[in-house]
Amino acid sequence: MNTAISPRPRSGPLTGVLAAAGIMVAVMQTLVVPLIPDLPRLLNTSASNASWAVTATLLGASVAVPVIGRLGDLYGKRRLLLVSTALLVLGSLVCAPADSLIPLVIGRALQGFGMGVIPLGISIMRDVLPPERLGSGVAMMSSSLGVGGAVGLPLSAAVAQSTDWHVLFWGSAGMGLLLGGLILRYVPEPSAGSGGRFDAVGALGLSAGLITLLLPVSKGGDWGWGSGTTLGLLTAAAVILLLWGGWELRHPSPLVDLRAGSRRPVLMTNLASVVIGFAMYAVSLVAPQLLQSPATTGYGLGQSMLAAGLWMVPAGLVMMAVSPFAAKLSAAHGPRTSLLVGALVIACGYGAALALMGSVWGVLVFAAVISTGVGFAYAAMPALIMGAVPASESAAANGLNSLSRSLGTATASAVVGLVLARMTTDLGAVTVPSEAGFRATFMIGAGVAILAALVVLAIPARPKAVPSVPLALAHE
Repeated sequence: MNTAISPRPRSGPLTGVLAAAGIMVAVMQTLVVPLIPDLPRLLNTSASNASWAVTATLLGASVAVPVIGRLGDLYGKRRLLLVSTALLVLGSLVCAPADSLIPLVIGRALQGFGMGVIPLGISIMRDVLPPERLGSGVAMMSSSLGVGGAVGLPLSAAVAQSTDWHVLFWGSAGMGLLLGGLILRYVPEPSAGSGGRFDAVGALGLSAGLITLLLPVSKGGDWGWGSGTTLGLLTAAAVILLLWGGWELRHPSPLVDLRAGSRRPVLMTNLASVVIGFAMYAVSLVAPQLLQSPATTGYGLGQSMLAAGLWMVPAGLVMMAVSPFAAKLSAAHGPRTSLLVGALVIACGYGAALALMGSVWGVLVFAAVISTGVGFAYAAMPALIMGAVPASESAAANGLNSLSRSLGTATASAVVGLVLARMTTDLGAVTVPSEAGFRATFMIGAGVAILAALVVLAIPARPKAVPSVPLALAHE
């Protein structure tokens, strides 16, 4: 097999293009958030059905990220990066003319299938960047998720308020096409792929298991946590994932190498990723609601949707601003230290929220502190994973780590939604989350961040690096 690597590209343009890809992925996740209150009217459907516009992207991403990561290891990471970008564009083009629920949900699912951009981009960086640039490049790409999420919300709100909402999707399709051109120009194919067979049965099994797990986690609040549908799907998920695990352990070329995943550095990092994902997403859910709560409640800050989104922008920018410092800390003391620092800073941010939630500037400060911690944590997690797996499995391993973070965000959505729905106050004919509900959410966030720090302490301080295997020999 020909494994010749392309001449080493310039680090700056490569890192910039891949970070832009990460930002676009994050923007896709928040694209419809400002539309959620109006979607039932725009699509002539119920509020419960309209929520599928968000759920479909989550489900599509959960299926695509580990599968596309493995396909990238087998058949070429740049090739699959372009496929992921094409799926984002196709999803946007399906959504752009949609005036009913079904095409919008299909398009949003296709956009979710394009979420493999992040693990593929990080894996490409490992293959082609010089060692002295790798840490900062990975940190920047990881932090791009925060920037995209923070910038995407007010941008989407501004476009939706000033023009037809379909423009959001026409614009995202154009962004995707531009990004595809930049990938073709600046991102090389690191190698011809590692060879081997694709585990189609494993891909179907993992997809079925994740869908039956994430559906009740995402929709349990609508269906009822004790309903037959919710409990039945959770039971099915447990059975399917157990059967899938048995298949993967026996397969000669598994979709997910569970033996490698059970190594302590990988396992503990993925568990920490679930918890950090929860802590990261909780603030992005609760802070905008606090900002938009009516001032007549005595604790709400009375901001418009657009203003609330703009107040959250600095938090996302802080996440990228701290990424070089996170990379330096990891280089000096190891990524485990960066992850531990990140978890503790997140806990401090949630603790500060209890004292600062009474003003918009206070919300900006505690959101920025939490984002600082997330920036350190997100920069460290791919470095820990890549230090524990061979290069021939890096895209799949980073895909599984990204999936772990997604599981955390899905759980945060369910838990925060449940808390704020149960702890409410009546404001005339309107029911809004109570002050106690917001405080309870902040305390949960702090507790989860402390739990993440405890998990990090179980990661070996200096995990033994797995030597890179020549691609030509990786599957002999």
